[in-house]
Amino acid sequence: MAHNIDLSGYSIRTDLAVEAHELAQQQNQSDIEGVWLQADDSEPNVKVTRLHVETEGAGKEIGKLPGHYLTIEVPKLRDNDTSIEEQVAKRFSVEFAKFLKQLGITEDKKALVVGLGNWNVTPDALGPMVVENLLITRHLYTLAPETVGEGYREVSALSPGVLGITGIETSEIIFGVVEKSKPDFVICIDALASRALHRVNTTIQISDTGIHPGSGVGNKRKAIDQATLGVPVIAIGVPTVVFASTIVNDAITYLMGHFGQSMVESKRAFNKLAMSTLPERKEPYTEEDLPDMESRKTFMGLVGSLPEEEKRQLIHEVLRPLGQDLVVTPKEVDDFIEGVANVIATGLNRALHSAVNEENSGSYTH
Repeated sequence: MAHNIDLSGYSIRTDLAVEAHELAQQQNQSDIEGVWLQADDSEPNVKVTRLHVETEGAGKEIGKLPGHYLTIEVPKLRDNDTSIEEQVAKRFSVEFAKFLKQLGITEDKKALVVGLGNWNVTPDALGPMVVENLLITRHLYTLAPETVGEGYREVSALSPGVLGITGIETSEIIFGVVEKSKPDFVICIDALASRALHRVNTTIQISDTGIHPGSGVGNKRKAIDQATLGVPVIAIGVPTVVFASTIVNDAITYLMGHFGQSMVESKRAFNKLAMSTLPERKEPYTEEDLPDMESRKTFMGLVGSLPEEEKRQLIHEVLRPLGQDLVVTPKEVDDFIEGVANVIATGLNRALHSAVNEENSGSYTH
């Protein structure tokens, strides 16, 4: 049974952002001029997708802002397996260090890490929990510089809460801190509302295009990006919730994919819903797995023949007036948030401080 977040009670106290990007290889985005894509699944359990959108024109084609995007997809991340978490922390630290280098951010640049979200709402507490486990050094450079050895950079951190708690726009708080503390770049960590069921609690997404707090639950907030802060902003997000309309939409797609697979296995087209003895499938269905349009109409009528975005919008329009387009999170969210927060904090500590490695990183997290 899942935990439900009723929007009427939490809309002003939850600033979950919406996913900034989906897995690009599923949309054939690499065929578009000005879009560079690289997928790497050479490591067991982990798939890394790197996407670079070079121009505004290319960005409009795929619905993304120009910039760099990195997705680390780990389906087993939701299993609360410590060995998987350590593997992901190691890969995250390597990839994030490369990401900084790609943006021209050297080891001497000062960082401000912002943990967005509400620590009182579990699916939205990712940012604050990461901040709790970071190695913070800025005060040492001011108060006791002689104690700071080689291999560390100046890092400060902030958990500003959400508008419903503080009464202040998150972007205003961050802008004030940036103005006074003058970091060279900002890292914002936030929980996301997923656009697809299979990505909840399985992916870590990184981009240099900033973040929009509250966009995932319909609360429009001022963007936190380089244009508003004056320094580069790197967003780290993890999808932790999904709308009920997304669950319904994906369930319809999975049903059609299941029927399509049944047709292939049985070598026949059937005209009624039938049970199947197909093996359990772990991967989401793609467009290639679905039956032809006529078969979709047979299975699902008009709904089955609608384009993906129109189908999603229709379901949203039906559920929202009834107050049933809930924001849903898996029942294991408590353990997951704690685990993935530790993964990100460990990875950041290693990526930001070259003196922190696999042997000693446990000293800085709990």
